[in-house]
Amino acid sequence: MLDTSWETPLWHEHTRICGIDEAGRGPLAGPVVAAAVVFPRHFRPSGILRRLDDSKKLPAELRNDLVPAIMEAAETCSTGIVDAETIDRINILQATMLAMNLAVESLKSIPGLLLVDGNRFSPSLPVPYRTIVKGDSKVFSIAAASVLAKTRRDELMTEYAKEYPGYGFELHFGYPTEKHVEAIARLGRCAIHRKSFKLRKLGEK
Repeated sequence: MLDTSWETPLWHEHTRICGIDEAGRGPLAGPVVAAAVVFPRHFRPSGILRRLDDSKKLPAELRNDLVPAIMEAAETCSTGIVDAETIDRINILQATMLAMNLAVESLKSIPGLLLVDGNRFSPSLPVPYRTIVKGDSKVFSIAAASVLAKTRRDELMTEYAKEYPGYGFELHFGYPTEKHVEAIARLGRCAIHRKSFKLRKLGEK
């Protein structure tokens, strides 16, 4: 599990450090969601937050339990959402950058340093940043952002499952599972499917 050892030396230079991560780059349907989280300077996790890790490593129940703890402990946090139509229009990489920037812009106040999961970022605000490959498994604030982004996206896809029944969005959350591909072959694509994402199994080019 993670602590704030990565952030600790950076707090000597930057009072407010923001972790950023996204969920939903790979699915065939639904939005890409990013989250930005700022913890108080020299924050030390306790209680359930000591179990925080990369959201992909955590069971759904623990992720859901971590959300209120993260939101209570954070100085400020926010999410940014970019829908499938926009993803098709500007491509998934640009949509991911947009979602991350929307999350940062929605914070109560602008951070002094951004720690971004991955290897590239295009900031919309004049704030210094660092990209960290596999940051969601190394940096506490990025891991917190990964949990918020993942749980928010899962919530949205569960809501979409009611609006577009038969696809199983509440089970695979739009990812290209065998059952999802079969549902598309049977039902066709719905309004939240990413038309720019091709399916070779369906004979699409």
